[in-house]
Amino acid sequence: MSVHRPIKAVVPVSVRAHWFVLVALLFALGVALAVQGYMHHLAGIGDDSVPASASADTVPNAVSHGGPVIDSRGGAVRTVSPPDRTLALTFDDGPDPVWTPQILDVLRKHHVRATFFVVGSAAIDNPELVRRIIAEGHEIGVHTLTHTDLGTAPPWRRQLEVQGAQEAIAGITGRATSLQRPPYSSGNEAVTDSTWSAMQASADEGYLTVLSTIDSEDWRRPGVATIERNLTVSGPEGQVLLMHDGGSDREQTVAALDSALPRFADQGYRVTTVGDAIGIESMREASSAEEITGTAFVRGIQLSDFVVTAISWGLVAAGIVTLIRAVLVIGFAARHSRAARRIQTASRGRRRLDVPVRPEVTEPVSVIVPAYNEAAGIEAAVRSIVASTHPVEIIVVDDGSTDGTADIVEALGIPGVTVIRKENGGKPSALNAGLGAASHQIVVMVDGDTVFEPDTVHALIQQFADPRVGAISGNTKVANRGGILGAWQHIEYVVGFNLDRRLFDVAECMPTVPGAIGAFRRDALLRVGGVSDDTLAEDTDLTMSLCRDGWRVVYQDDARAWTEAPATLGALWRQRYRWCYGTLQAMWKHRGAVVQRGAAGKLGRRGLGYLLVLQVLLPLFAPIVDVFAVYGLIFLDPLRIGALWLVFLVVQLLMASYAFRLDTERLGPLWTLPLQQFVYRQLMYLVVIQSVVTALAGVHLRWHRMERYGSLRVPAAATERQA
Repeated sequence: MSVHRPIKAVVPVSVRAHWFVLVALLFALGVALAVQGYMHHLAGIGDDSVPASASADTVPNAVSHGGPVIDSRGGAVRTVSPPDRTLALTFDDGPDPVWTPQILDVLRKHHVRATFFVVGSAAIDNPELVRRIIAEGHEIGVHTLTHTDLGTAPPWRRQLEVQGAQEAIAGITGRATSLQRPPYSSGNEAVTDSTWSAMQASADEGYLTVLSTIDSEDWRRPGVATIERNLTVSGPEGQVLLMHDGGSDREQTVAALDSALPRFADQGYRVTTVGDAIGIESMREASSAEEITGTAFVRGIQLSDFVVTAISWGLVAAGIVTLIRAVLVIGFAARHSRAARRIQTASRGRRRLDVPVRPEVTEPVSVIVPAYNEAAGIEAAVRSIVASTHPVEIIVVDDGSTDGTADIVEALGIPGVTVIRKENGGKPSALNAGLGAASHQIVVMVDGDTVFEPDTVHALIQQFADPRVGAISGNTKVANRGGILGAWQHIEYVVGFNLDRRLFDVAECMPTVPGAIGAFRRDALLRVGGVSDDTLAEDTDLTMSLCRDGWRVVYQDDARAWTEAPATLGALWRQRYRWCYGTLQAMWKHRGAVVQRGAAGKLGRRGLGYLLVLQVLLPLFAPIVDVFAVYGLIFLDPLRIGALWLVFLVVQLLMASYAFRLDTERLGPLWTLPLQQFVYRQLMYLVVIQSVVTALAGVHLRWHRMERYGSLRVPAAATERQA
């Protein structure tokens, strides 16, 4: 699309506030992902095996050889054991939605209460089970927030793990506990220097540490009989029994517990909670501040989980849409290519029975070139059209240029070239002026920064042999494709634009005939009122108007035009910003097509739907994809994330290779495609975000005049193709 008005203020500064909103949203998303990653991926509930032995030089003898309940609050170390014939039954690693309810059922069946050392993350995932534990008279203790090894954790994480689990308990139950058990702990003799340091830190916060004297080793899943043997109690001494209600398959635990409890009763043992066994009230009502803080903590974690879940489903949906788009685009492009080859074969005299010969269109054409300050390339543009093998008249409409554009054209002195000078009124007014001066019924519109190949016009207009066709899109090529930015735009034109146009052609829902090269029936243009200035994407607006008027709009891939692409990121931003904003305007203007029938309905339900999903919604979701990718590299399996990215890249490369083959382009520039994911892609989705916000804010965006580079000439590859 050519531009006609000089750059002015684009939008009020207030609209730029959306960038702060975007940054804030991405920051909030990053926090939610970091919380979710910490809660579920930095640690995890697994087999509760005891870590390898380490130094125990600083562990007091009273701890190493004392009772399983350790109180080191206030600096003094005291330990205690349950009284004779008393068994304190404890469970670690829950609550688990499958096994904890079954264990609670067994305990209720045998009228036994126990102590559950819960993992904070599991408690937040299953709050109803935590409340059931309390409601049925059981006791709760802290087993850290994410089941991390406190002995190897830094001090900040130790505090976070213990305090986080406490807040989870308070937020769910409204109560607080004074009991804690470090993960991967067992008996007193296994306490190491690092574990003791963690126990002391917890004691400073008011916690009693509960170890065990009998380990069922059910975490090994050795079989019900073995677990029962491990739970065998001999002698009258009180014991603390260790079992698990979460972390893995606990079917054996449930069965062993159901058989062990009657045996304990027969042997005269009383099975109870830790607090009851040692005669303390281990749980209290949480203060208002504790309950408020705990509730906020739980709700925050639940919100982060919801956000991550929603994003995960969004990524799945985006992946499915992207895959469907790839399949559709390739399939429709192949169908379009086969149809074009059949028609060409028939037209060359090798007629097939199922393909009618299309009559050649030979009538002369009016070529309209709207120009505003196009001095850098207007001569090349005009000379390339003059060299057409098809009879043409050329109408250059100078739209108030200040750089002598009209003088350059007049100085050429080429017969058949007419120059119209007018005051600056914008590209639509220039096109309409040219349309009014056109002598022929077929009109070709070409931007002033574009050159044609000699056979472009003839190839472009051949589908007008079908009286249903009202407009034809040509194949726009990037002329200045040197450098990585030029290569990226070259790929986008070949893969993004031209593959889509083939799909739109077959689906009969073409939304845009580009300003760089398009052919129209003059009568069709007059029926829709000429070129409208309602939007900044006058070419898209005009094409949609033609579709809604019942005309077919098609794509001619062998009608090539070469145009200058922006050479800097700033220029590219300005161009795509205007394109995207103008497209949104056109989509809104023609939204009524969604409920229409015929050609208008195809545009509305197919074309506008495709644009909305692929060119608006997916780009709006793209920043979240990038943030989630970083999350995956940090918290998930980097190899799996890398593999998914490679799969996505391979799909893109296959699509690009096929598109390049259809356009008879060399595959060399595709080496830049992987790099496109780290700069170009982000620029494009930021353009969409800016455009959507500008549109929603109701701000009128003015024209941006693009910089011209004077590089317009038919590339050597095109010249060779002509030969």
